Amino acid sequence: MAENHTQNKTKLICEIRRRFEAEFVSDNSDKYDPRDVERLQQDDNWVESYLHWRHNVVDETLKMIDESFQWRKEFSVNDLNESSIPRWLLEVGGIYLHGYDKEGNKLFWIRVKYHIKDQKTIMDKKKLIAFWLERYAKRENGKPITVMFDLSETGINNIDMDFVRFITNCFRIYYPKYLSKMVIFDMPWIMNAAFKIVKSWLGTEAVSVLKFASKNEIQDYVSVEYLPPHMGGTDPFKYSYPPLVDDDFQTPLCENGPVASEDETSSREDIESDGKETLETVSNEEQTVLPKKVNATEMTLKAEENEKVDSKMKAFKKPLSVFKGPLLHISPAEELYFGSTESGEKKTLIVLTNVTKNVVAFKVRTTAPEKYRVKPSNSSCDPGASVDIVVSPHGGLTVSAQDRFLIMAAEMELSSGTGQAELTQFWKEVPRSKVMEHRLRCHTVESSKPNTLTLKDNALNMSDKTSEDIYLQLNRLLESNRKLEDQFQRCIWFQQLLLALTMLLIALVVTFFYSLYK
Repeated sequence: MAENHTQNKTKLICEIRRRFEAEFVSDNSDKYDPRDVERLQQDDNWVESYLHWRHNVVDETLKMIDESFQWRKEFSVNDLNESSIPRWLLEVGGIYLHGYDKEGNKLFWIRVKYHIKDQKTIMDKKKLIAFWLERYAKRENGKPITVMFDLSETGINNIDMDFVRFITNCFRIYYPKYLSKMVIFDMPWIMNAAFKIVKSWLGTEAVSVLKFASKNEIQDYVSVEYLPPHMGGTDPFKYSYPPLVDDDFQTPLCENGPVASEDETSSREDIESDGKETLETVSNEEQTVLPKKVNATEMTLKAEENEKVDSKMKAFKKPLSVFKGPLLHISPAEELYFGSTESGEKKTLIVLTNVTKNVVAFKVRTTAPEKYRVKPSNSSCDPGASVDIVVSPHGGLTVSAQDRFLIMAAEMELSSGTGQAELTQFWKEVPRSKVMEHRLRCHTVESSKPNTLTLKDNALNMSDKTSEDIYLQLNRLLESNRKLEDQFQRCIWFQQLLLALTMLLIALVVTFFYSLYK
């Protein structure tokens, strides 16, 4: 079944390419950017994203690609860079990428309060949207994104339906399959009519991704660590330019590996743990020499202990999935699996394999440098060789699904040295275009408890969870009740205004006729 699906998809992709070349490109060679046409012929994922959005209907997909490619040439999307955007737009902080939602999708922030409708600047603002989306698309090929429409502190002056329509078109036509959801935060009642129009632009399929949230509801989509204080979050992030906040890997773990004190601490911990294991092994060996009666219970306990040891050894074996990059093969391909706190299996392994004929320099960055110890974090890999990178969280810190790791790699010349001084200088001079980047997500494997313990835990926690759920529901009911009361008060005020205007009109009419017949 899966093979048939793959074959059908391949046939559709080939048909799209053939027909686009024959029906759209041949007679209008200047209509599109040649780089987009070339990419269409080479990038299966790009073609598939258009096909997916048009439900594998070839004619509709071709129309969509035609419209998208014309737009890309009109906006010179392939050539957009920081110099293409007025500096004041980059400095104001109205549009940027930062943080992740609860599903691990990147957050694309649009702070509407910084937008004032102005025909003189609208094109620059559209280019800024295209700049960010294209930059993200090149870095995260095909990974979804969550748009955060922050409407707090907004009013009539901030409403620009042309700009909103452009943003919706970006995800509906120009960047299909990228939109995970669009979270509308703190929408004023005066904008209800405007967003009814937006829904019609998105279409029935895309409307499902619209999520309206108040301060009490926003945490259903984004955890507090990536929410600013005005949304009830704890994220200390404050936008500033430069540099661009196109990702959260601004700070490397440590250019020369972990801090010395951390190395000493970890080595002491390793020595102590190794010592304990050695002592336990010796004592066990001594006990085996002594003649001793062994009952069935003890044998069962020993078997369980052996299983635990085996599971720990298996948990730290080299991962199987592999990302095949042009310079390095990276394993695992997408996720780093950490054990739970209870199991104690916190460490995980990244294996890098050099597939080039030259030395490859690499370094590892993370979104949470204060959490993790990485050995080595900045080094090199010889041709055909492999390097094991051990990643472990600090003492009592927990692994979060929102944490990310970035592996950067670049090919070095044969004459270059591989010492720390040479590596530091190399990373300062290497062009960004020659750097391979690959991102890894974090995943925690929870320890499995016996069923009896699970049932007990559930029984103990059920009352607490139930009370918490009731409390949350009551809060939401009170919030919705407050909104209804506000709307009711506005209706009463509006009715009173209409009544007053009606009475004034009647008075004017009576006065007019009275003066006419007097």
